[in-house]
Formats: sequence, C-alpha cells, structure tokens
Amino acid sequence: MLDRRSFLGSAAAASLAAPIGAEALTSVPLPAADLHAKNEDAYWAALRKQFLIPADVVNLNVGTVGSSPRPVLKAIFDGFETTEQMTQQGSEDYPIWGYGAWDQYRKPFADFMGAKVEQMAILRNCTEANSYIANGFDMKPGDEVLISDEEHGSGEMPWMLRSRRYGVVVKKFAMPKPPKNAAEILDRINDAITPKTRIIFVSHISTSTGVVLPAKEIAALARSKGIISAFDGAHAPGMMKVDLNDIGCDLYTGSMHKWLFATKGTGFLYLRDKSVMDRVWNTIATGGYDDPTRMADRYMQIGSSCIPTLMGLNAAISFANSIGMERIEARNRMLADYIHAEMVKRGAEDWTSPDPALRCAIATVNVPPVQRMELQDWLWKNHKVRIRGGNPSKLRLATPYFLSRADIDRFLGLFDEYRKMKGA
Repeated sequence: MLDRRSFLGSAAAASLAAPIGAEALTSVPLPAADLHAKNEDAYWAALRKQFLIPADVVNLNVGTVGSSPRPVLKAIFDGFETTEQMTQQGSEDYPIWGYGAWDQYRKPFADFMGAKVEQMAILRNCTEANSYIANGFDMKPGDEVLISDEEHGSGEMPWMLRSRRYGVVVKKFAMPKPPKNAAEILDRINDAITPKTRIIFVSHISTSTGVVLPAKEIAALARSKGIISAFDGAHAPGMMKVDLNDIGCDLYTGSMHKWLFATKGTGFLYLRDKSVMDRVWNTIATGGYDDPTRMADRYMQIGSSCIPTLMGLNAAISFANSIGMERIEARNRMLADYIHAEMVKRGAEDWTSPDPALRCAIATVNVPPVQRMELQDWLWKNHKVRIRGGNPSKLRLATPYFLSRADIDRFLGLFDEYRKMKGA
C-alpha cells in the first residue's frame, strides 16, 4: 500500500506524462499493407508505435501481461463513452454483460480460435475458466486428474482445492527439462495414466518453460483411453495460430490479455460438444445456467459485468487479423529462436527445448549462479528492461512481435554486463 509521500510522488510523475485521449490513440497511422514486403524491419517498427510502451522500454515479459495497442484502447474508451450514455434502443437494453449470449463478441473470437460460437464462453480470465473446469467437472472421491509439474498456480490450485474438499486425487507427471521431442512428453503422460484417470489437464504452452506441448497428440491419446482432455491455453491466443476443433480436445481455457493484447479481464472457456458440457457443472449460477439449448453460453451467465472489455476484444482480434497470425507466429518464433541461441552460446542451460517445434515465443533458460530476482530488479530499475523467471536462476524471456533485434541485443549486452559485474 502506498503511503502519502509515495502516492504524491506517483501522482506528480503521472502528471508529467502526456495525456492519452481519443486523438492521441488515432494519431499514429498503421503501416501500409505492402510495407512488410518492401521493408520488413520498417513494418515491425511501425507496428511498435501502436503500443504506448515508451521507446526506451524493452518488455520481455509479455508472458505475464501484454500491452493493448492504440486501436484496442480506442475501442475500450469509445465503448465506455457509448454505453454510459444509457441511450440503448430497447427499454431492457443496458450494457450489462452477464445475461445475454453476446454473439457479436463470441463469434469473432470463436472464428479466430477455430471454434464455433456455441462452443465458446467468454469469461474474465483464464483463472476463472480453469476454476470452472476443476470445480464443475463431474468426478467422485478417488478419481484422478493428471497434470504436469509445470502448471501455473491458476491451473493447479483449483484442482488442489477440489482435492481438499472432495477427495479427488491430483497426480503429477514430471516434464522433461528440456524435452528432446514430442514423444518424450507423450510417453511421460501415457506412463502416468491409471484406471482411475478421468481427465488430463495440462498447459498448451508451459508458463514455466515456454514448451509448446503436442496438444493434438495428447488429446488423441486421452480419447483413445476414454479420458477427457483439457488444456490451459493462457499463452496461446495471439502467440500462435490455434485451431481448437482441429486439436480435438474436450476443454480449453485461455486469456486474451497476454499475446493477443486485448483488454485486461478477458478469458474464455471452450467446450467441444454437448456430451462434454453435460459433464461440467456451472460454478456461477444465475438465470439461464441450466438451459442446455444455450450450449457454452450458459457458462457466461455471471451477472453484471463490463461490455467495453468485449469491444476491446473485438478490436484486438481485428488488429491481429490485419497483421495475420501466420506472420505474427513466424516473427514470434524467429525472435525466440534468436534469443534462445544467444543465451545458449553464453552457457545458459536450456529449459525450453532444442527442438524449435516445441517452442514459439518464450525461451526459458537457467543461468546459475546469477540470481534471477537481483538481475530482474537491476534490469528494470536501471535500464528499463523487463524480464521474468523463477528463483534462484531461471529466466523466462518472452519475445512479442513488436520487439526488434536491437531490443534483444540490448538485453543480451546488459546480461553480459551484469554477469561480469557479479563475477558470474
């Protein structure tokens, strides 16, 4: 909590910043459609200007939270201005997300993720969606859920709560560090399955190491054994192209505020079909929760919430589509491959994978004896470079498409400087 002096200091600093209004959000033009073919570096540099992140800040931590670009912020601000006038056409039409199907927001995102609108529920974040699965999936005491040892707290803890309250067994398999290939991961999962396994719940992209798990193969393995497959896809939307119906999983969750750069407070729950929905009870209940004809929409019946967040989501999808997910994914992978190779050259221990197919835009390395938290604080407080990792020496380096090679080289030079300074 800020004390009075800190608060006043923060307020003073904020007052020196340039105000951001509707005009400022439209003052920077998008790059011309043909610029990528003419000058790729100029194209990505022009896109970088759509983000309010100051030019001297390098953000290698999009894995925690992204920054919404100008078109998304404008859609959010305009959404508030419109909805708060309370001039909706119908006498019952208020901006109260939580009681309607909102297909105008669900369908663009469902299309973006390779799903149908009736399979998609828009929620408030991935934690909420993961909790819906862990709380709602029909299980009895002694039934097992199989998870990896690299799940995020919002993926693991809902199952631990279910275990403590109702006797469900949480069983873990150890992810290889690093996995040499997809088969090595599949073998670990297969070996951990027992006759009591009812659901496999794993990350599509590990928040811990950035490994891209073979989701389609895991879903097929689960189905071959009569087991439900569920994926925590917090990092996938906007990082790489995803086709949920092609993956063939039963359940999938995610966030849009990381790599898709959508509004904070947007997440989703995908349910493959009615047979899956019939096995997942609602966690939050209001009118319509028990109407099976509403399909995934009934998991959105949460009470009053915030429609402008969904307007921002639509703008984020339009922004990503204007670039092209194939182009975004290729750029993300190129930058991650570069920083990964440079860190390995420096003697870092690879915790993602030597196989480029098992990583996308996150490269995780272990760099003992460097202390991660000391390095993280030094980089940000002295040089405006953001990273994230884990103690004692893990660095998780996220490479969104708007970064440049120069940004990454700046981090690498600072890493070298810090290690020399510490004698590490």
